[in-house]
Amino acid sequence: MLGVAHLLFSYGTLRLPAVQSSLYGGPVPTVDDRLLGFRLEWVQITDPEVVATSGSDRHPILVRSGPEDAVDGSCLTLTDDDLIATDDYEVDDYRRIEADLASGRRAWVYVSADTDD
Repeated sequence: MLGVAHLLFSYGTLRLPAVQSSLYGGPVPTVDDRLLGFRLEWVQITDPEVVATSGSDRHPILVRSGPEDAVDGSCLTLTDDDLIATDDYEVDDYRRIEADLASGRRAWVYVSADTDD
C-alpha cells in the first residue's frame, strides 16, 4: 500500500542530492515553486548528524515578513515515511506548518519555530 503523498516546500538542504539520498534513499519528485510572505535568515546547526548529512553547520530558515517578500525553492513530493524522516532531520529551531505557494499548491514548509501561524 502506498500511503498519502505529501507536498513539502524546500528552500535549503532538503534539495541537495546527498541529503535526499540520506533521508529518502534517493531523489524525490521535485518542481520549482515560490513561497510568498517570507524571507530567509540563517541558523547555526549544532546537531552533528544534521551537519554530517548536509555538509554545513549553517542552514537557511524562514521567517514571516511582508507580502512583497518571496523565497524561491522546490516543492518535493514525499511519502509518509519520507515526511517522518524529514521531521527527524529538522532540528528544534524549525517547525512544520502548511502554507500556500505561488503556484496555488498548498504544502508543508519548515519555518522558524518562533513563527506564528
